Amino acid sequence: MNISPAFPSVVDLGQDGPPGESYRPDAARILAGDPVQSVSNRFSSTDGRFNCGIWDCQPGKWRVSFSENEFCQLLAGIVLVEGDDGSHHRFVAGDAFVMPAGFTGTWEVVEPARKYYAVYE
Repeated sequence: MNISPAFPSVVDLGQDGPPGESYRPDAARILAGDPVQSVSNRFSSTDGRFNCGIWDCQPGKWRVSFSENEFCQLLAGIVLVEGDDGSHHRFVAGDAFVMPAGFTGTWEVVEPARKYYAVYE
């Protein structure tokens, strides 16, 4: 059976995908450690506003400012999120949460972390 490219395929995030692209937060935003990160984007909408895939990070702490809405499901590790509003959150493998556009504060990866992400800009 020949499937036309006009029919999108289902994207299974649990299957092997493209290798991750490694990066670090801007040095001025890093507060502790060396949070080397890797992102493997598995899907992008045709308008580029929706993206999802897998993110990995080594321990470290850095300042964040979200311009997008991001759904996260932690697959491994421990992440501490502190908002500039004084809120504190601890997430472990299995937890799911949303980082809303406009959030500012810090992310701290305590143990190497891996997550599924879905971002809408």
